[in-house]
Amino acid sequence: MPAEVPLTSHAAERLSREAAVQGFEGAAKALSIDWQKQLDGKQIERWGEKLGVALTVERDAGVLKLQEGKHPPDLAGDPALLVIEVDGGRWQGREKNVETGSRWREDKVCAIATYLPGDGKDREPQRLLTTYTATVRNTEAFGPMCRLEAERRGLRQADQVLALADGGNWIDPLLEREFRGYVRIVDWRHAQEHLYDCAKAATGPDSPERVPLAKKMETLLWNGRVRKVIAILTEQSQRVGPPMEQDGPDHPRRVLHQNVGYFTKHQEHMNYPEYRRRGWPIGSGVVEAGVKQFNKRVKGTDQFWNQEGIEPILSLRALWLSQDDRWQRYWASRPAYSRAA
Repeated sequence: MPAEVPLTSHAAERLSREAAVQGFEGAAKALSIDWQKQLDGKQIERWGEKLGVALTVERDAGVLKLQEGKHPPDLAGDPALLVIEVDGGRWQGREKNVETGSRWREDKVCAIATYLPGDGKDREPQRLLTTYTATVRNTEAFGPMCRLEAERRGLRQADQVLALADGGNWIDPLLEREFRGYVRIVDWRHAQEHLYDCAKAATGPDSPERVPLAKKMETLLWNGRVRKVIAILTEQSQRVGPPMEQDGPDHPRRVLHQNVGYFTKHQEHMNYPEYRRRGWPIGSGVVEAGVKQFNKRVKGTDQFWNQEGIEPILSLRALWLSQDDRWQRYWASRPAYSRAA
């Protein structure tokens, strides 16, 4: 059956749910049993993509309105603490990338969470509610989607806003463009990993000095002494010398040189004692868990996508995973796509 075959509102919601949570063949099997009709995965794929496209079009229209200065309605009241996190997942294209020879590509996920701050002592920050937006489009297109979702969650009304991420190559420019002026925090765990990589580069992977050096720098960083960490890394980098053209990405010279730059660039985003005192989260585990949830749907080794097919499924998945009842609101107020065409 073609995608244009009419669906009732209830059937459209049920089919979208199955397409959002599992592969098309599994969805077809479940719906065939429930509806007592013989459906196949291709049919579910056509329907699911059509329904997801409608959702994607609405999102893109919201982005365009925001860029024209028309802010979306605030759906979340006045949050005490709003935290914006971004990260990347993985999916396989049907065609190999001509430059890399690989099918693997990156999707981008933004998680927006509200919190009750901790007390800086015994009470940890309490996460309340998380919503998502996701895309396979480029960073320039993704940034405004993140801004739109943040505005819907109360960005302009929140008492405090944090942008919490790992400081990756495309993440820094995105946060600078869309969330300039808000407090930025480099994820603590990623900062730790950088220090242990540096200790390995400075002493060798099997050296008994590796772990003590890493722990020394970790303690300094935890206590807010970022400049001392930079001084140690600079000394070690100068000792081994600057990177050479033939050095690979894991060569000690390149690792140390790049991390001097990394910690220097992000030193103002690593004031961990102050963040803890204010009862703020310092780890980007929310978006990392979110990426895993998106990966469960689109990353399977037997799943191959084109951009036109995966984008609407990511839109459905984001709607399904968001915790603010938007799935129920969307389908309660929306007729089937064929009636809205």
